[in-house]
Amino acid sequence: MKTIASFALAALLATQTLAHSKVTDTTPADGAVVTQPTTSIDFTFSKAIRLTVVKLSPQKGSEIKLDLRAHTTFEQEFSLPVQRLDPGDYRVEWRGLGLDGHPMRGAFSFSVE
Repeated sequence: MKTIASFALAALLATQTLAHSKVTDTTPADGAVVTQPTTSIDFTFSKAIRLTVVKLSPQKGSEIKLDLRAHTTFEQEFSLPVQRLDPGDYRVEWRGLGLDGHPMRGAFSFSVE
């Protein structure tokens, strides 16, 4: 019985580990200081996910919810257009679903000069 329980636990943990995708790259990069106009927020994930919410929050001002209508399927790369960003500090928060339905979330920050 212990062998079966150990095998089931190992299989469950392996499935959960394999299911999650990690952000491998963002543009702008986390902590970057942007000196050129930014026209998009880009993500690259290690595995396909479906983004469900992406918010761009300036340090001063109102939160900007980015348009995901062009991204309704599971993908590894996303490019979300943004209007010209004023100088200041910004935080990007995202939520999504893995192929197995597991919820994922993350955030990164950058500055515009």
